[in-house]
Amino acid sequence: MILEKRPVMSDTDQTPTTCFLDAYAVPFTMHDYDYVSDPGKIGLHAAAGIGIDQAKVFKTLMVEIDKKQVVCTAIPVHLKMDLKKVAALFGGRNARMLGAEKAEALTGFQVGGISPFGARTTVPVVFDESILKLDKLYINGGGRGLVVELAPADAIRCVQAQTASITVDTPQS
Repeated sequence: MILEKRPVMSDTDQTPTTCFLDAYAVPFTMHDYDYVSDPGKIGLHAAAGIGIDQAKVFKTLMVEIDKKQVVCTAIPVHLKMDLKKVAALFGGRNARMLGAEKAEALTGFQVGGISPFGARTTVPVVFDESILKLDKLYINGGGRGLVVELAPADAIRCVQAQTASITVDTPQS
């Protein structure tokens, strides 16, 4: 009989995200995939790479409101963010994506590996309200090619996130 060994995360596999989740006693499962740098499609590659429905895999986007407040948002990988909705949520008029260099400096993560958990700087976190319909959430694990699977309620609780409709409305057919 051949026994298969379960993969064990070594200390070198630890990321700020996994350390953060451990500190908050949040159960999670790590998944890895072959990272593909394809601007605008990294999340889609992640969903395909781990074999999970795109609606359950969220991408993390850093947004700046009125050039003064930074917010971390997370939406399903196949949807587009509505920047006007995000700005309004925080009483602002305008929102724009934070530049890659500034996002990396603020979070301590590389673009393509930004996570709402364990960032260098604490900022408000907003998950798209579709998270409330999920049994499991898959989101960046703090490094390129790494995804953590966790319960949506745990994700919301550990970063004291809010949920709101922050994606572009899709036309009804």
